Amino acid sequence: MTETTKTPPADPTPAPAPHGLIPLPPAAARALLLLGSVATAASAFLAWTWTAEFPGDLTITGYPGGLQWLTFTAGVLTALLTLASYGIRGLGWLLPARNNAPLVLTAIGGFAVTWFTVIAISAELGGLANLEPGGWIAAIASLIPLIGAFALPQDGNTTDGGKEALKAYIAKPDRIPAPTPTAPWIQRAAITAVTALGLGVFTYGIDTEYGELFVGYLIVVVFTVWALHTAGLLDRFSHLIAGNRSFTLAMGFLAAIAFPFTQTNDHYANIGVNILIFGTVALGLNIVVGLAGLLDLGYVAFLGVGAYTAALVSGSEFSKFSGVQFPFWAAALTGAAASLVFGVLIGAPTLRLRGDYLAIVTLGFGEIFRIAVNNMDGDSGPDITNGPNGIPAIPDLDFFGFDFGETHDLGGFTLGRFANYYLLMVLIMAIVVLVYTRAADSRIGRSWIAIREDETAATAMGINGFRVKLIAFALGAALAGLAGTVSAHVTYSVVPTPYQFAGSTPPNSAFLLAAVVLGGMGTVAGPLLGAALLYLLPEKLVFLQDKSLLAFGIALILLMRFRPEGIIANRRRQLEFHETGQLDVPQQTTLTDEPAVTKAGA
Repeated sequence: MTETTKTPPADPTPAPAPHGLIPLPPAAARALLLLGSVATAASAFLAWTWTAEFPGDLTITGYPGGLQWLTFTAGVLTALLTLASYGIRGLGWLLPARNNAPLVLTAIGGFAVTWFTVIAISAELGGLANLEPGGWIAAIASLIPLIGAFALPQDGNTTDGGKEALKAYIAKPDRIPAPTPTAPWIQRAAITAVTALGLGVFTYGIDTEYGELFVGYLIVVVFTVWALHTAGLLDRFSHLIAGNRSFTLAMGFLAAIAFPFTQTNDHYANIGVNILIFGTVALGLNIVVGLAGLLDLGYVAFLGVGAYTAALVSGSEFSKFSGVQFPFWAAALTGAAASLVFGVLIGAPTLRLRGDYLAIVTLGFGEIFRIAVNNMDGDSGPDITNGPNGIPAIPDLDFFGFDFGETHDLGGFTLGRFANYYLLMVLIMAIVVLVYTRAADSRIGRSWIAIREDETAATAMGINGFRVKLIAFALGAALAGLAGTVSAHVTYSVVPTPYQFAGSTPPNSAFLLAAVVLGGMGTVAGPLLGAALLYLLPEKLVFLQDKSLLAFGIALILLMRFRPEGIIANRRRQLEFHETGQLDVPQQTTLTDEPAVTKAGA
């Protein structure tokens, strides 16, 4: 007698359709996303308020103004990503990871910038009564794609709710499909297009004329970059850069050179040249902190040494050596050499210290420098720096017959004084980047990294720790001094006030250190980006008045919580801060032909 196995009857209850935090079918969720994003973009063409007292003139129907352009941009981006999720031909490259996180993030960005504008109108004009119907329509329209985004199925099949469910909406998948091999000219065309787009985005941000527009700009940029990261597009672009490093670097400098030609107001060129000076000093500090791992809290003093040296030998009538006027190349070398000497003199007796002890000593050096130049007025000390009055009336540079203080017409474009100095700083920045990259890739650069990771182990392997750290200290000081020579001519005068540990505006040691840490220690682009952000934030958030530092502090806390390795992360820093101790790398062959790395524990 054969024994038969009974098959259990099938469960007549069908499995529930996948949905997100809001119980809607996926098709309905995507429809809400598409229709809502189009409605959000269209609402920018309506009048949002009745009076032009709110900056940007949002009273015109049929033409967006001010913050309305940002709402329009966010709506268009959300619509494009939604169409890409439908598999529309020609748009699939926008979502290489095939996930929903980019749609969620762009929808949040559109909602945030629209509601920020509506709230700002009500707060500044005295109530919701100042909103026109177009403002109400925009607020409701921006809410529709947000509802659709959170109704999408969660990436990673997360079924539990709460924190994990929200995290699933904004996380990047561990594995991204390998890119299709492309011809070299296509790769370079893509890099050129991204560079041009980056220049346009940066120019728009630096040209914002009022604080509310800059805040809206930051909202859209942050959520857009976050969305591109979760979509895998930034990973794809990183692979392109890895295979075309020289071309990418050349395009970056071409974009930097093109910036002053996009400006009609020399004030924005002034912001640009100060960002480059601040970024150059931060890159020098990156050698000390990012590569060698030495915490220097008085680094701004080396900038001051270079600036004062240049002021003394550049022909100012208030200089102690008023009869001496070096040509710029000689003044620049003198300033860099003076900073290098001070770096060696300060570093030689102190670099045998480690950690907090070294930080305290360098902090003391920074304060000693500021107090010393403040007292060298002929009364409290020798008459060298004119004390608190500093050295004013520093003449403009005259480099091979090119007067940096005059306007010049070049190819139909007018370059003002600050644009001239900006182009000079681009040249100096190129020299500094070359020195940094060559030093980091050299034997001494590998020794710096070894000292940073474990000084005891590096010394046991034969590295002379003291000599290696002293070279890092001296080289970083020389680069800061080089930037200081230009800073003295740009500002016309040198005074002791800016060269302190902390203050409300850069440059100071705290801001320089924050630029390195937030931008990304051990990278080239990180400190430059950090310097740009830290200089622009106080410049653009003037409308917050005494609350600007509060907003700045909140931004630092959030960034350190969610991106402790910095905005542009070094590979080693990512490995250190990653939860598993390993960096998740897609299972694919990259354009650099690096072997695939498996996830820890896989």
